[in-house]
Amino acid sequence: MYFENYEQAGGSERSGEDVFSKPVRAGKRTYFFDVKATKGNDYYLTITESKRRTDRDGRFVYDKHKIFLYKEDFEKFTQGLEEVIQFIKANCPVENHTPKYTDLDFDDLDN
Repeated sequence: MYFENYEQAGGSERSGEDVFSKPVRAGKRTYFFDVKATKGNDYYLTITESKRRTDRDGRFVYDKHKIFLYKEDFEKFTQGLEEVIQFIKANCPVENHTPKYTDLDFDDLDN
């Protein structure tokens, strides 16, 4: 699967057989959606947030947070996530980060 610091990935990162992985880069973070299989060939999902930061000695280190999501929880997890996302979209003020340009004709410029 995808590890930004593969050399430092311990055995705990490799529990379960890898079936499918989808990394999603989002700004300073990368999210990994990994499908894994148990010994009984039952699938589950791990979602890992990885954020690179600089340690005090100047080396890059990765802060990782992981959740395990089992198929019996998919529907309730999805419903909760969708509800929270809709709430944020409806209630959080959106800042417009696009620069504001004015229509300026070349002839309007004074030399």
